Amino acid sequence: MDRSQELADFLRSRRGALTPEEAGLAPDGRVRRVPGLRRDEVARLAGVSTEYYTRLEQGRAGHPSSEVVQALARALRLDASEREHLADLLQPDPHAARRAPARPQRVRPGLYLMLETLSHVPAFVMGRRTDVLASNRLARAVLTDFDALPAPRRNLARYYLLDPEARERVGDWERIAAETAAMLRLEAGRYPDDRQLADLVGELTVQSPEFSRWWNDHKVLRRTHGAKWYVHPVVGELHFSYESFQVPGDVDQVLCVYNVEPGSQSAKGLELLRSWTAPVEQLGR
Repeated sequence: MDRSQELADFLRSRRGALTPEEAGLAPDGRVRRVPGLRRDEVARLAGVSTEYYTRLEQGRAGHPSSEVVQALARALRLDASEREHLADLLQPDPHAARRAPARPQRVRPGLYLMLETLSHVPAFVMGRRTDVLASNRLARAVLTDFDALPAPRRNLARYYLLDPEARERVGDWERIAAETAAMLRLEAGRYPDDRQLADLVGELTVQSPEFSRWWNDHKVLRRTHGAKWYVHPVVGELHFSYESFQVPGDVDQVLCVYNVEPGSQSAKGLELLRSWTAPVEQLGR
């Protein structure tokens, strides 16, 4: 990733998505040829000169102070993920900061044990580039059997965007797939020199008809919690409230847990699925 170009594109996309009314600006009577805020309006809201903001948007302003970054974030009404992305893009030395390690990620034995303990709900550990590093039996049954795939293919973005089964199984597929693209863009700002991430983005661009549009929206997202639902071919619809937890000791690993409402139809379907997929030795007990 060209960090200067990404910064320029990101700032333009965010001011283009914010109306003067949303920014708290009074109408000035001028005709707007493009949607969103003008550069001078962003500069005024952030308390900087239009010349400085223009240079910043063009990647020619050097490294701004944290006060300026915070002022820009307030002016553009950035959410937490967007603020994180802006800070990543404004790192003073992209070749020294936050470079992705070349070594493969490893899951601690204790995390594997935790996944087995969470046997009543789907759970998995997601690493860099949305790689699925480990998953329990119900996660493999509800989504797809990641363990049966070659290691380089165990990736949530590849599953959502390139597996035809995902379009049938993932409820509200377009929203989930677009959010996954936003997760990848957030990581690209954090690790601009990650060759494997660049290769993944290239693969998705070529093979997914929708990915380029979402990628070029410059939206970013760090997934923390929310709702998802899936359509399983055996038990039907399963509705989840998911929670994501950063793994202590590794900022690039996230434990994802899909919870169900006790006594709900989804809970009953999940229990049936759990019994249906139980190993033979458990069924014989």
